[in-house]
Order: sequence, then C-alpha cells, then structure tokens
Amino acid sequence: MNILLAIDDSKYSEAAVQALINQFRLQDTTIRVVHVTEPITFAFPPEIAAEYAATPHLTLLRQDQLKKAEALVQAAAAKLRSANFNVETAVYEGDVRSEIVDLASQWPADLIVVGSHGRKGLNRFLMGSVSEFVARHAPCSVEVVRAAA
Repeated sequence: MNILLAIDDSKYSEAAVQALINQFRLQDTTIRVVHVTEPITFAFPPEIAAEYAATPHLTLLRQDQLKKAEALVQAAAAKLRSANFNVETAVYEGDVRSEIVDLASQWPADLIVVGSHGRKGLNRFLMGSVSEFVARHAPCSVEVVRAAA
C-alpha cells in the first residue's frame, strides 16, 4: 500500500503521523511524507518585482523556507521509521492543494492522509481548506485526521 502523508508544521500534522502509526501495519506499506511550500510572492509592480526576484535576499529567504521544510519532513519520517515503516520524503513548491492531488496521481498513492485545521467561517473562506479540496479531487481514498481540541 502506498500512503501519501502531506504535512505542515502544525499539531494537526502531528496527529496525522500518530494516526498512521496507530492504524496501519508495516507489511507492504510505503509512506511518502511530503511538504509543499508556497512560492514566495510579493505585490510589487512588474518592473520592480522582476528586479527584486533576483536579489540575494529572496534567494536566502527561499533557501531558509526549503531548509525548514526538509527538517519538517525528516522529523516526521524519523517517527515513522522508529515505528518500522518504510518511508520516503520529498519537498515540493507550488499550490499546496493541487500539488498533493497531483503527487497522489503520479506516484500513485492508494491513500492520502492529511491533518485538518478545522477552520470555520471567514478563516475557512480566506484560507481555504486543503483537506476538503484534497478529499474532493483526489484520485484515491483520503483520510482526514482531526487533532483533539
């Protein structure tokens, strides 16, 4: 079984890692732990944005973002490996929701596991719901893990 575990730096992702450890058996199970970073964008006029995109400051910011993302997936992978799971890791850049769905199709995943932030109302409208989008568009089953309040 191929399980795609999409994580961010939240207690909800921690709950998803723990759910995998508690629910799944090791035999023939591979877990791919992924984190998708959003591209760094700024709202500048095009003539300024092009010049700013080439600055060392932005390059350092992006490198720091990728370094943190790599540390995040490695920490989750270490927990899963300590429970004797076969684990792969990857960091991607793009729109989080569509990248997760695309990755599940390309791998191919039998199951996607994501944590839910449980946003409601205006926050959900403004921030969107990654887990809802993934559940609606995924090419396979999706498990949405909710952390205890």
